[in-house]
Amino acid sequence: MAQGALSRRVEGIGEGSVVGTFSKMLQLTSEAVLVFDGAGRVLLANEEAEGLFAGPAGIVGSDVRLLFPSSDGTPAAGEVAEGSLPFPLDGTADLVTCFTAAGRQLEVRVRCDRVRAPGETYLLLAIPAGRDELVGHEAERALLDLRRANHRLSGTLNIVLDTIDADDLQALFGRVLEEITETMEADGTLVYLSESDGFRLRGVSSSLLDDRLARFMPFGRSIERVAVHDGHTVRLRVKAPDNDALRQGRLTHREVVSEETHEVIRVRSALLPPFTSFMVVPVWFGGHVIAIIEVGWRRVHPLLKDDASLLDSVAHYLSVQLASAFTALRSQRADQLASLETELREELLDAATEGGDERVVSCMEDVMCTVSTELEATVAPVRPSAVSGTVVVDMPVSGPRELSLDLDALVSPHALDGVAVVPISPESDLSRMLRELGEPCVGALLDFGELSGAPRRALLLRADDAEPLGELEVEFLLDFVADVRDIARGQEAREQDKRISQALQTGMRNELQHVDGITAEAVYSSATASALVGGDFYDLVRLPGRRACVIMGDVSGKGVEAASVSAAVKTALAAYAWEGLAPARMVRSLNEFLLGFSRLETFATLFVGIVDLSEGTIRYCSAGHPPALLVGAGADEISTLDVQSGVVGAFHDIVYQDGIAHLVPGDVLLLYTDGTTEARNGDGAFFGEDGLREAAMRESAGDKPFEGFVGRLLETLEAFTGRNLEDDVAMMALRFDEVGRGEGDAPA
Repeated sequence: MAQGALSRRVEGIGEGSVVGTFSKMLQLTSEAVLVFDGAGRVLLANEEAEGLFAGPAGIVGSDVRLLFPSSDGTPAAGEVAEGSLPFPLDGTADLVTCFTAAGRQLEVRVRCDRVRAPGETYLLLAIPAGRDELVGHEAERALLDLRRANHRLSGTLNIVLDTIDADDLQALFGRVLEEITETMEADGTLVYLSESDGFRLRGVSSSLLDDRLARFMPFGRSIERVAVHDGHTVRLRVKAPDNDALRQGRLTHREVVSEETHEVIRVRSALLPPFTSFMVVPVWFGGHVIAIIEVGWRRVHPLLKDDASLLDSVAHYLSVQLASAFTALRSQRADQLASLETELREELLDAATEGGDERVVSCMEDVMCTVSTELEATVAPVRPSAVSGTVVVDMPVSGPRELSLDLDALVSPHALDGVAVVPISPESDLSRMLRELGEPCVGALLDFGELSGAPRRALLLRADDAEPLGELEVEFLLDFVADVRDIARGQEAREQDKRISQALQTGMRNELQHVDGITAEAVYSSATASALVGGDFYDLVRLPGRRACVIMGDVSGKGVEAASVSAAVKTALAAYAWEGLAPARMVRSLNEFLLGFSRLETFATLFVGIVDLSEGTIRYCSAGHPPALLVGAGADEISTLDVQSGVVGAFHDIVYQDGIAHLVPGDVLLLYTDGTTEARNGDGAFFGEDGLREAAMRESAGDKPFEGFVGRLLETLEAFTGRNLEDDVAMMALRFDEVGRGEGDAPA
């Protein structure tokens, strides 16, 4: 059997089953029951006895002889013996007079006998002797049962009413737990919510706030296993430890008995609630147990089947509320951790700006302190030891300790992009090693990779009886260690990206090929000063037979990755053009190429056209790209090339189609990316296609030269936005100077 697992057996005939049977008999019998010792001191009394006999401060602890008047009025004293009480002690029935709780004398039928047990112990049973008194007694008992049932029903109704449309989760938990405790006349109630690795404590009644409670119950190794297996509320009693267990000192495990099956379950003491009698209530939702409610009493208490059924009904009603609460709590926790991650990232970025990766490393101590406070854990830095195969850990309790740990082997299965978060579960070898040293022993090992020339690792630890890190917390730590690594290395990576960008820029933007009969110019403006190149691209490729291929596009994303995809797209389109493919066929081939070449989320908008100067036409395919503008010779009109197809690189089987436009000498084709029309001014208004059309007509009209045309458009755009572009802008203009067949031209 695995260490820590539940041990179960059936309680046989013996002390345990006798106690359980006797407890049940006290609940069911209508007779008053007293147990007293050889000195006459009452040790136990059931409800019937409390209601029948009079005692100055309760019956238990008083002298049993004070309940029965002596013939001479003198109270008996000393040890109990035959003749010291007005009834025999051999089990014979007798009629005697007693003082009742109402202050009057009543004739009762009594049987009393000695019990075989260590010391002098006597059991007394009493019931009113007269028929009228017996009927009245039974009526009082029935009335008491009715009051209890009404109390349970009223409490259940209050739970329902208090939880309808509840939106404050903590208040909801507080009200429900208090209502359950009061309704069941219990000493306290706890609720645990299910998570990926066990049940976490999420609420306690006010009566238990000062108690030491198990904050986490792992699946299959705590008392919840019994309730989940049985599928309904289970009634349990913690057995008193035997002499052998007491001689061992600290009770690490206790035996718990099911009142229904008499099965004995061995459970870690730390996982038990602070009760002697308690009920464990599983809350089911969608075929899974989403919560465990524990209701209990600090002393031995009768656990009724009706009460267990009532709790099952309450759990059935609460299942929807708790499922909603579980989702909301998880969402709240995710938001808290996401907000903290953003704050820590900003702090690390500020440190990187001040002094690069070395400043980030020096800032990590403060950042780790913030993380450990949020996760209620302690940080233990880990560093290599001079001895091979060992590491030095700065322990929270005992200080620096050298441990025999192969951290590389521990980290390797969890490594992701050079960093890792390794959960430390209570059953792991590392946890056992830390536990033996008396140190906190659950949490996670954080591996930040190599920073400033040295590996950076740390343990984030919680106490042995604390809950392990949850799924959301582990995800947060993964993002955190990746942020630290990325930011620490960021300056070097940014410099490298800058050099790559410059190289890509040289081969991408400034090589519009010369084509006889076409005057071309282009301009590019990055919205980010540090990003010299991005996803906007354009090209003009000279082809045989007075033909040319014009390309304008925009790849999603920015920086080196977008630029590298742009360069690949340009290269592929140029190759397709030389093969003589029609534009739509070129784009269709490019779509399949991109879907296999780049990340799934990378796509492009694209305009590609084949200009045939001899025919005076441009055949084009516009794939999700802003429509090109054709400014007529003399700027007397402007038209739109509006045949549109879907974007490139997003989906297979998109249909692409060609459009065609006719050209005359002096016509100007204006191509642009969406950063042009989507530019905003200070009031949030878009420059838009209308703004671009007006600017193009204005800058083409009259005696304004074509040279500098796109530059003037860019100046107009920057003036409109206050030189605050939010996206990259690329524009290219082609003026068709010689259109039609020349001497020696062959038909196309």
